[in-house]
Amino acid sequence: MEIGDVKYQLMKLIYIVEDHDVIRNGVSQYLELSGFEVKGQANLAQAKEAIKDRLPDLIIQDVMLPDGDGFVFIKNLKKDYPNLPVIFMTARTEESDRILGFELGADDYISKPFSPKELVLRVQALFRRLDSPIESSSDNPVYASEEGNRLSIDEGQHLIRIDEGEISLTAAEWRILLTLSKNAGELVVRNKILEECFDYSFESYERVVDTHIKNIRAKLRPGSWIETVRGYGYKFVGKRV
Repeated sequence: MEIGDVKYQLMKLIYIVEDHDVIRNGVSQYLELSGFEVKGQANLAQAKEAIKDRLPDLIIQDVMLPDGDGFVFIKNLKKDYPNLPVIFMTARTEESDRILGFELGADDYISKPFSPKELVLRVQALFRRLDSPIESSSDNPVYASEEGNRLSIDEGQHLIRIDEGEISLTAAEWRILLTLSKNAGELVVRNKILEECFDYSFESYERVVDTHIKNIRAKLRPGSWIETVRGYGYKFVGKRV
């Protein structure tokens, strides 16, 4: 790791909400050795107090906690902080749980048991996605839907607007929408979306792309912007104006 990377990561504060002391402390040590500032909370009550005091750059969230459900906690937290990055870290390994995590706005989902090194790599990849555009662009394109709605993309400010309303997207959703819009009118297969929008393989999961697309569509209403090409991928159908 380059020295510049370490100095940059020192600015990043991570909360780990995990009731198992060994896991929480072990993950904290790995992240601290990688240059991050880390604070651990053993339950949701502690996490709520910590967030009141200081909002982190990332929450690594367990799901099954002694004082509540991590899914519900993040769902409610996202109402106040829709852009707050979240990684779920949980023993719930069913695909339905993973999909639910992404539907709630998570940026990643890692199943126990896992390698602490893998988690560090995912955290680093998440921050790269958050802070690095796919490619620079000097203009702010505006697109029209068949219904007459207008969608504008401001890459410099990471802002999406539908008509006059601002839309909040997660880091993954932003990069997926940007990738599709830069290939407007063309089929973008799921594998290409995974390769271009994430810095590592998602342990399979083309369905993760489908879940992100579902979330993006819900946020971009009204108007039809993304068309499914069944069995292959997606196409951005907004027209540049």
